[in-house]
Formats: sequence, structure tokens, C-alpha cells
Amino acid sequence: MGFWKSLFSPTEASSVPTQAVSDDYAINAIGSEQSARIVFSTDRNIDLYELEELCDAVGWSRRPLRKVKKAIQHSFLVVTMWEQQGSRRRLIGFSRATSDHAFNATIWDVVVHPSFQGKGLGKALMHQLIKKLRSEDISNVTLFADPHVVNFYKNLGFMPDPEGIKGMFWYPD
Repeated sequence: MGFWKSLFSPTEASSVPTQAVSDDYAINAIGSEQSARIVFSTDRNIDLYELEELCDAVGWSRRPLRKVKKAIQHSFLVVTMWEQQGSRRRLIGFSRATSDHAFNATIWDVVVHPSFQGKGLGKALMHQLIKKLRSEDISNVTLFADPHVVNFYKNLGFMPDPEGIKGMFWYPD
């Protein structure tokens, strides 16, 4: 539970050192070439084609870009992760959350480029997202996960509903 303790502690301790850069956060790129940095941002001005390429890289089904744009616009929070080398910036991670702006938030669309997986960057992306949600006094954070990534979220302290499954879904015919 060290991940969650770091989000609730007054010292803002983190296993990933961050350095404020306006609304961005930077860490040294793990295993990257010369002077690459990883930068986190909450700016929603994202090239939708670049986001589509990122989603393609992990094998997600394509979604209509007009709907993706609308989902981003109506999200409570968007956190992106970029590889920056000099003036070149490449989108390597994306996440977003919807919320009631008071108690609850649900995390959606967490994606990290396959070349950057297994290096702690997905954890860092989730840390930035949850830290921002906590700074807005959101305390109930939920998410939906595909079976092959459940252990990733369990390692971050997420758990199945301890009272049993309370969620239900309705899908059109």
C-alpha cells in the first residue's frame, strides 16, 4: 500500500521524483537514450492522431475521433505522458478520469506505449493522475480493467469491490 500512502501523506512522498515545470512534471527517462526526459501534463490540447497512434500501438480498437475529442473535453482530468528529447516531444502515455466533482472519480483509457512499459512509467502516470484527483479532494477512485492488466492495478493498491460486485452495465442491443 506504499503507492496509496504516498498519495495521502502530507509530505507528498513518491517513489518517482518529480520536478514541477508549469503544469508538467519531469523524471529522468528510464532506459532511454541521451538526455530524454519524461514529462507529464494536464493540458487537454492533444493531437488526436498522435493519441490514435498510441492506442494503435497497444492494439486498442479505433474509436471515432470526434467521440474521443468529446470524451477528452468532458473529462474531469486528463494526464498525458511525453518523451521529450530537445525540442521533440512524443506522446507515450495517456489517462483520463470522469468525476462528480465532489466524491467520486472513475479512471478511463490508461495507455502506455509498449516501448515504455515495464519501466515504472505506467505507475508514474497513475501516480500523477491520482495525486491530481486527491488534490481536488476526490477520495473514491474506481476504474475498469481488462483481465490482462488487473495485476498492474492490484499492485497499485486497487482491489475488487470488497462487498462484492455492485456494478452493473447496460448495453444497447
